[in-house]
Amino acid sequence: MMNDTKAESGHALSTGQLLLRTSKLARERMRTHLKQLGLHRGQGFILWRLSCEDGLAQGELARSLNITPATVSGALARMEQAGWVKRRSDPHDQRVTRVFLSEEGRKLQKKLAEAFRALEDELLAALTPDEETQLRETLEKLYVVLRGQHRQVD
Repeated sequence: MMNDTKAESGHALSTGQLLLRTSKLARERMRTHLKQLGLHRGQGFILWRLSCEDGLAQGELARSLNITPATVSGALARMEQAGWVKRRSDPHDQRVTRVFLSEEGRKLQKKLAEAFRALEDELLAALTPDEETQLRETLEKLYVVLRGQHRQVD
């Protein structure tokens, strides 16, 4: 069996290739957890974001998750129908729609937080505390670089 950290040619994967493959595997694992909770792709991040700052404007929610307003609107429609969120007009600006977690959404978000924690524990079990700290610092640097480049494109 071929070592998954090597390309088909037998050469070691580049750091970028390995990062992308690792990210894909983690995303697939999280997708399994989301499916068990009845959530579709992206809905978990919406729940998480609203748990951090309930009552966000729909546009702010889209920007903060780096997805299009149309994508957020569609996901919210499904989530509202499921009873997980509520949308209300902003009392100071009727053009703005604010999004709030419902009681059911809060319960689901707690289960989601447990799933995120379980995945993180699984991923970090292979690392020492020092390696975990180093990984976090490195990922934060990469995130800042990529986030800055994305904003320049917008």
